[in-house]
Amino acid sequence: MHNAVISMRNIIKKYYIGQPNELQILNGISLDIYKGEFVAIVGQSGSGKSTLMNMIGALDRPTEGTYLLNGVDISTLDDTELSHIRNQEIGFVFQTFNLISRTNALKNVEMPMMYAGIPRKQRLQRAMELLEIVGMGERADHQPNELSGGQKQRVAIARAMANRPSLLLADEPTGALDSKTGHMIMDLFHRLHQEEGTTIVLITHSNELAAETERIITISDGSIISDTGAKHHATD
Repeated sequence: MHNAVISMRNIIKKYYIGQPNELQILNGISLDIYKGEFVAIVGQSGSGKSTLMNMIGALDRPTEGTYLLNGVDISTLDDTELSHIRNQEIGFVFQTFNLISRTNALKNVEMPMMYAGIPRKQRLQRAMELLEIVGMGERADHQPNELSGGQKQRVAIARAMANRPSLLLADEPTGALDSKTGHMIMDLFHRLHQEEGTTIVLITHSNELAAETERIITISDGSIISDTGAKHHATD
């Protein structure tokens, strides 16, 4: 399993533990996602897919079970180490773009590299390169409020790629966009997947979007109910 980017075993997540309203959201999820895969995790609202995304993104810790990200056991890390992993290994793309306002596109893309301590000249070069890749080179000095939704999402994708993460995690990335713009954003993911070899996990409730990916993991009531199109790997 050396090339598994994500390796989860029996992940259980509970809230309000020991209280009368104790709630178990994930019921023992096990999955492997390999380098270079483009995977959709599909589920309706309340299925547990957002909780699973928080686990994969190291934004939250499982109650039980193990999660290895590139072979590193996430449960053994403290908050500082976790935020380092999030900065270095995972590129996040959210439905709400989460760009910093009153800061131009170029600086938004630079931000993760600043946290990573990359020298300014190198940061600028990489940020500009990424904006070109996502077709936003000419808008480098525009602020988010001067950009359309689709343009904001392009900048957000460029930012997510800044530190060459081993995993791009996209949570309903087309949710706030009209369908034409949504398709353009999906095309961009396909390009990053093919040209940069990026491993992409797309969290969505849309079967139509999921159908564009190579592998669909369906989650319902906190359990995986199907996993289709997976490349077969020998698990150890």
